Amino acid sequence: MSQKIRIKLKSFDHNLVDKSVEKIIKTVKPTGAIVNGPIPLPTNKKIFTVLRSTFVNKKSREQFELNSHKRLLDIYSSSVKTIDALTELELPSGVEVEIKL
Repeated sequence: MSQKIRIKLKSFDHNLVDKSVEKIIKTVKPTGAIVNGPIPLPTNKKIFTVLRSTFVNKKSREQFELNSHKRLLDIYSSSVKTIDALTELELPSGVEVEIKL
């Protein structure tokens, strides 16, 4: 079969992404596939500025930021066992997984 599988992981918590990547690598390696990665992709930062007071203190503001961490995995020389292992894998909630064959 020998096709390339690309997996993108995305989460707001970098620890969850790293643990998910380790779990994927541990399940794919015994099937004989070659894993390239994890490749860290740039972190997206969203900064929100909110007024602390609605009426009086215009200069008093508060800032919040939301970081989304991403990792990329490439799996080469995959077999049917590799795909079966990936479909049976359970990852923690809060991690978005995108798989391309």
